[in-house]
Amino acid sequence: MMKKPPRGLTDKDMIRNYVEEQSVEAQLLTAAKKAEKRRLVEAAEAPPEPLAKSGFTKELTDQLGMELVALKMELEMSGVKSYSYKIKRDGEKITLTVTDKKF
Repeated sequence: MMKKPPRGLTDKDMIRNYVEEQSVEAQLLTAAKKAEKRRLVEAAEAPPEPLAKSGFTKELTDQLGMELVALKMELEMSGVKSYSYKIKRDGEKITLTVTDKKF
């Protein structure tokens, strides 16, 4: 059973400690605003891609990395321990060759 409020209080005194619960709609809007603000902050903090990687998608970079690892494994199996890469561009073609470093 609820207690009766004391008599003679002003309206301001009666609602002094009242805290209104946030509606579900207001909670969802607040969460959406926070998520959007967080996304904007993260986008602003993300460093720009280096110019040397421009035009390379993640898939293309992954594919190139896998091919280089496969080449490295083949060189290791054939006994080549020290080598370097040589890159040559001829028009629209770019060629990567391995040169054996023999001392």
